[in-house]
Amino acid sequence: MSEQHTYRVIVRGTWDTLTDTARARLLAEAGEHGLTSMRFSEEGSLSYEPSPLKHFSMRYVVVSDAADGEEMAGAIAEDRAEGALRELGYGFHDLKSTVTDLDTMKINFKPASRR
Repeated sequence: MSEQHTYRVIVRGTWDTLTDTARARLLAEAGEHGLTSMRFSEEGSLSYEPSPLKHFSMRYVVVSDAADGEEMAGAIAEDRAEGALRELGYGFHDLKSTVTDLDTMKINFKPASRR
């Protein structure tokens, strides 16, 4: 059995050829997709600014074989994002991902101050 790692992936993209219906839905739902909606999950969470309605990001948690590395985690998240956006009927392009391996991430703890 191979070792599994947990990755946090941010997929960023640009809206493209949005229909009038899709644009109206994005603008109407913008309040649900702002800063407070930014969460990492397997299903992904969509966030964007309504003005200008140009860029978006989706945050994912991906668990995959450590041997496959960060590139595979990014590809999995981008594939999930493509599927979700197509299902919603949103046009997009230029998907790019940023991946953080939570199992190898170094955490610097500050020593407790002495009083």
